[in-house]
Amino acid sequence: MQLTVLVDNNTFIDRYFYGEPGVSYLIEEKNKKILFDVGYSDAFIKNAQKMNISLFDVDFIVLSHGHIDHTGGLEPLVKYYLEAAIEKIPHKKPTIIAHPLAFATKKMEDFEDIGSLMPENKLSLHFKLNPSKEPLWLSEDLVFLGEIPRKNDFEAQTSMGKRVIDNVGEDDDLSDDSALVYQSLQGLIIITGCSHSGICNIVEYAKKVCRVNKIVDIVGGFHLLRPGDVQLQKTLEYMKQLKPAAVHACHCTDLKSKIALSGVIPLEEVGVGLQLVF
Repeated sequence: MQLTVLVDNNTFIDRYFYGEPGVSYLIEEKNKKILFDVGYSDAFIKNAQKMNISLFDVDFIVLSHGHIDHTGGLEPLVKYYLEAAIEKIPHKKPTIIAHPLAFATKKMEDFEDIGSLMPENKLSLHFKLNPSKEPLWLSEDLVFLGEIPRKNDFEAQTSMGKRVIDNVGEDDDLSDDSALVYQSLQGLIIITGCSHSGICNIVEYAKKVCRVNKIVDIVGGFHLLRPGDVQLQKTLEYMKQLKPAAVHACHCTDLKSKIALSGVIPLEEVGVGLQLVF
């Protein structure tokens, strides 16, 4: 499997790509291409073009959850494929994989809308949709986890804004937050968006679904933005016991948390253009 970072908060020095506070990875697994999240804008498309990577042969678009920094690129992606059709450029019609609640309206007090700006009914005109709360295998070795059970007492303890379904608002516990897991011969590679459901909860569920305990790498956001002392300390204790071979924590992982993580696990740098091969 090869993972290419198309969008992240960070870019590398002397690599001239666009960065933004969002996530988008291209995953190539055997004969499948998976776009994991699409960032906030069309930056992932521009970066792919700069890297000479085609997005016309993508098989799946996997959405980690419904926030706009992970789904905002859907509208420019639709335009990208529409223009290809007009110019008679061959392209596939990808299937969108996401939790069923990923396209619910999401609101915060200070913002009108922080969810996907493209509703499910509109997306269905352009993509195949396959929502799933259950684990869904995209290939023999790559699985979408679906809804993550929240087992520990220090992660995902608060809601984030409101989720609106059928004009009824309710506290949004981000139950649509999910992840991908690649099962290599050496162990598991876990790929996250924001880890709103808790990075430790995600790892534990990945181990259960795949029936593998060894973790090779964790790539993505850890949702450690000004975490409480208890959450950070228990996360550090968990990671120290987990002993992953490497960790690429990025996006929504603040500097204080990265410094703390680097004291207990081998933490690696992430930026747009990074390629990882497993």
